[in-house]
Amino acid sequence: MGLLLPLVAVIAGLALLVWSADHFIEGAIALARRYAIPPVVIGLTLVAFGTSAPEIGVSLVAALTGSGSLALGNVLGSNIANFGLILGITALVCAMPIARGTLRVELPLLLMASLLVWPLLMDGHLGIIDGLLLCLLMAITFFLLIRFGSAKDTLVAEAQAAPALSRLRTAAYLVAGLILLVISSRMLVWGAVELATAAGLSELVIGLTLVAVGTSLPELSASLASALKGQSGMALGNIVGSNLFNLLLVLAIPALIGGVTVESLTLTRDYGSMALLTVILLLFAWFGRLHHHLSRLEGGILLLLYIGYSVLIVLTTRLGA
Repeated sequence: MGLLLPLVAVIAGLALLVWSADHFIEGAIALARRYAIPPVVIGLTLVAFGTSAPEIGVSLVAALTGSGSLALGNVLGSNIANFGLILGITALVCAMPIARGTLRVELPLLLMASLLVWPLLMDGHLGIIDGLLLCLLMAITFFLLIRFGSAKDTLVAEAQAAPALSRLRTAAYLVAGLILLVISSRMLVWGAVELATAAGLSELVIGLTLVAVGTSLPELSASLASALKGQSGMALGNIVGSNLFNLLLVLAIPALIGGVTVESLTLTRDYGSMALLTVILLLFAWFGRLHHHLSRLEGGILLLLYIGYSVLIVLTTRLGA
């Protein structure tokens, strides 16, 4: 029964995490609308950050329980999975339209953020100063997204389309969503740490793989559903935005709470892979601007790169690198 309980905790934690994050954000949106907060404000805050709610919950609990490496792995692994696994599979199902703003604003901003965060990791430690710098970068990036990005209208539309809730249901979603978000994050982190210990793996590796893929499953489900309905136009921009929030906002959490050690292998293998996928996606989007979509071939390449990265993790872990 040694591995059974942690495995159940991870699976149940992931399921509860997704449910609680969705309902908490839905309740928060309903509360904001009840107090006549403009849709543009709701869209650019609650809706925009909602896609990163699972990662925020996991990183916060991991940092508070002394598992900063798991939080770091969750951020990097989620970003790699978003581009390699989710975009790869979605583009294989249906060619994905590329919005002009995604090509000209969101992707270049993500690449710039990746380049700016790199030096913060090079000294082998993320601390409070680094966390504050990440928050500053997030604020600047958020302003640029609002001012020049393509996602503003989409986020406002999503805020306006959110269902109206009664006072009782709004309160229930907020309270239950928040409580279960904390509990499910704790279950997931505990289960992941126990699995890592039992399997002789580092918390970083578990964060890069199991936890990262698990917290990225909602994006995969939403992207596939949009693609099958022929509405995949928003998926690319949403995933790029999610990666931006993960890299700047979610990564700031373990940095501000106790700090986290960054190994040289993490910098080269994991952060390097994330940056490489960002560059490749930007090139695909740039050369694909003539036919205005991410093709199935390019989706297949992204998926193969993700599989290759997963193999690299296995090999380096076995070699004890």
